[in-house]
Amino acid sequence: PLAHAPALKKFLSNELTGVLEGIPISYKDNLYTKGIRTTSGSQIDAEFVPTYHAGAVDALQREGAVNLGKVNMHEYAFGITSNNPFYKAVKNPWNHDYTPGGSSGGSGTAVAAGLSVASIGTDTGGSVRIPAAACGVVGLKATRDLIPENGVKNISWSLDHVGPLTKNVDDLAIVLEAFTGTPFSNVLQNDIRGLRIGVPTNYFNEQMNEEVAFLYKKALADLESLGAILIEIDIPFTTEELGLIYTLAIAEAGFVHEDSINTSLDKFGDDVRAVLEASRSFSSLDYIKALKRKDKLTPLFEDLFNTVDVIATPTTPDTSQKIGVNEVTINGQTEDIFNAMIRYPSVFNLTGQPALSIPCGLTNNALPVGLQLVAGLYQEKTLLRAGYAYEQAFLKDFYAKRDSLS
Repeated sequence: PLAHAPALKKFLSNELTGVLEGIPISYKDNLYTKGIRTTSGSQIDAEFVPTYHAGAVDALQREGAVNLGKVNMHEYAFGITSNNPFYKAVKNPWNHDYTPGGSSGGSGTAVAAGLSVASIGTDTGGSVRIPAAACGVVGLKATRDLIPENGVKNISWSLDHVGPLTKNVDDLAIVLEAFTGTPFSNVLQNDIRGLRIGVPTNYFNEQMNEEVAFLYKKALADLESLGAILIEIDIPFTTEELGLIYTLAIAEAGFVHEDSINTSLDKFGDDVRAVLEASRSFSSLDYIKALKRKDKLTPLFEDLFNTVDVIATPTTPDTSQKIGVNEVTINGQTEDIFNAMIRYPSVFNLTGQPALSIPCGLTNNALPVGLQLVAGLYQEKTLLRAGYAYEQAFLKDFYAKRDSLS
């Protein structure tokens, strides 16, 4: 398009100044793009055209990025399948019968299929990391406020993060530099000897698919073979506390969408409508208790990083599921797919620590599995160092197979 002519002119005349000059980036359709429709995957906002860019979009365009376009998503980002009732289901490039995860499913698919060098999504309970795992790409939920969050159709201002999905850690480092002005590529080294990696003895090792468990344990052994030190740690979190996510996300979403709930409830898709109707059932006491507990969790988790540098968990307890499937059965126990898939990643939306999902292999039916690496607040460089060393040693064949999908 003619709008991209200035970037091309700079490229041809060697006047490149930004770290992303001329690089095409796609954006999840709940990030505002000036003069471009931003539907948030809904029919209610089908004709909404923002008058300004989201902070994340603006930051990347200042560094020369070209807006490739908007990508599909789960309606209003409230789901993990990206099975959108209005704009059709997003498909997983590895197997078109399966979901790419969500809610940033279009971002995961765009990067894995080679349609976009990077894509910017949002993450309330894992919505960057779940599609990163499902699509075999890299996805980061950075420390809260490291990446601009203004100009986004929120679910929950207490939990929402903006985050990039990229093909590899190299690309992630460049995008993160564009967001922050801080160089990250200088920490990409193959050496992680002495890096202390925390291996949870509870919560993150409970109720997971057998193939996920196998690949997770293999990834731990691989990291140890690179010189990392594995240290068992107890996690200060229980399954019961997962209810905090629901209380905060649903109550705040009810506030965000209050006008539409009152005037256009029938225009929401079935699953999102059910969630928003449930928002009316939370009391102010429920909400305040959840906020108070959230505030206590951050220092409890931060204390873990006095003992370890990184915590390693599976990104999700199961793999991508077929489009239309609403339940998963893990070790004989059937549960709602949403509840299952947010169980591991959503913890760090509550606590705020940065969390990186990186591929760690394929199941027997050729579906990707993700490894989640977590570091202390503002320790993204430690995450990228660990992720880069792992991918350089163990993911070259995986990446070659993924890139053959495009």
